[in-house]
Amino acid sequence: MSVDEKTVRRIAHLARIAVTDEEVPHLQGELNAILAFVEQLNEVNVEGVEPMTSVTPMVMKKRQDGVTDGGYPQKIVQNAPATEDNFFLVPKVVE
Repeated sequence: MSVDEKTVRRIAHLARIAVTDEEVPHLQGELNAILAFVEQLNEVNVEGVEPMTSVTPMVMKKRQDGVTDGGYPQKIVQNAPATEDNFFLVPKVVE
C-alpha cells in the first residue's frame, strides 16, 4: 500500500495539521515507511502465541472487597456547611 500526495493532504486535514507544499513529500515518505513496517508485521507467524497485556509479567494488587458503613458519620459531615441527620444539605438547583 502506498500513500500519494492527495492522501497526505487529506490525513493532514483530518488531523487539523497545517502542511506546506514542501512538507508533503517528506510526510509521504514517512507514512509509506510506517505502512511498509505494518505490512512487514503482518508477515510474522503468531500462531500459538498468547496475547500479552504487558511486556513484563505483573500481578495486580488486590484487596478484600468489603462493604462497610464507615461507622463515623459525624466525622464525615463535621466540616460541611449544612447537615441534617448526618446528611449533607445542598441548595436546590432545579425549580
